[in-house]
Amino acid sequence: MTDKIKSKDNALVKEIAKLSTSAKMRRESGLYVCEGVRLCCDAVLSGVRIKYFLYTAEAYEKNKESASAVCQAADRCYEADKTVFRKMCDTDTPQGFLCVIQKDSGSILKEVKKGLRYAALERIQDPSNLGTILRTAEAMDLDGVILSSDCCDIYSPKVVRGSMGAVFRLPFMTAEDFTGYVGNLGEIGIRTYASTPRNAKSVNDIDFSEGGVMLIGNEGNGLTDKTIAACTERVMIPMKGRAESLNASAAAAILLYQLTK
Repeated sequence: MTDKIKSKDNALVKEIAKLSTSAKMRRESGLYVCEGVRLCCDAVLSGVRIKYFLYTAEAYEKNKESASAVCQAADRCYEADKTVFRKMCDTDTPQGFLCVIQKDSGSILKEVKKGLRYAALERIQDPSNLGTILRTAEAMDLDGVILSSDCCDIYSPKVVRGSMGAVFRLPFMTAEDFTGYVGNLGEIGIRTYASTPRNAKSVNDIDFSEGGVMLIGNEGNGLTDKTIAACTERVMIPMKGRAESLNASAAAAILLYQLTK
């Protein structure tokens, strides 16, 4: 039988509201939140552990089949009043579906291997950019993603939403010494490609048949000079128009397509 939550002061409501806003709490609890009918159903299909599923009565009636599937997969289910539900969400118009998901240690990228293809992201700060890059990485069938420790939280609701579920499935790791890690990859024969407009070859002129790691940097400043120097090669996107640069996620889409085609 599903429990009903009617008060904003409910302890679980407060916990979930904090999970939606606090990266620290997500780290310490090992939990994160996803919202929306599609994402919650995707969580079921991806096989992640759903600790809690919360929904409104209206959303359940409108999406009975989906709600039933998520309920069967979740450890616990709760029906929440609309006003209570909004307190837990970071979207302006919640769809009435919310899952609290247990982080999966199996999704951690443990090793970067020769011949495979990866993205490495340094200081990506915009959750929408990070989510879109992860979505692109999954679409290009990359073997994993490496993040610097100063990227925004991969489990923030905006990243999860922007990734369209790629967070559930795409192996990733966080490198505390990002520049050192990139340098070590080069030392063991793995090609690392720094995306930069400075003294770089066109991405169209590089042979990516041996795979490697494509590095994409901060939205405003790109990759750090130290990280660029640690890479085995520099690549740039030739542009014919007047724009000086591309959005980080747009550049990533072009570079990752070239890496994997």
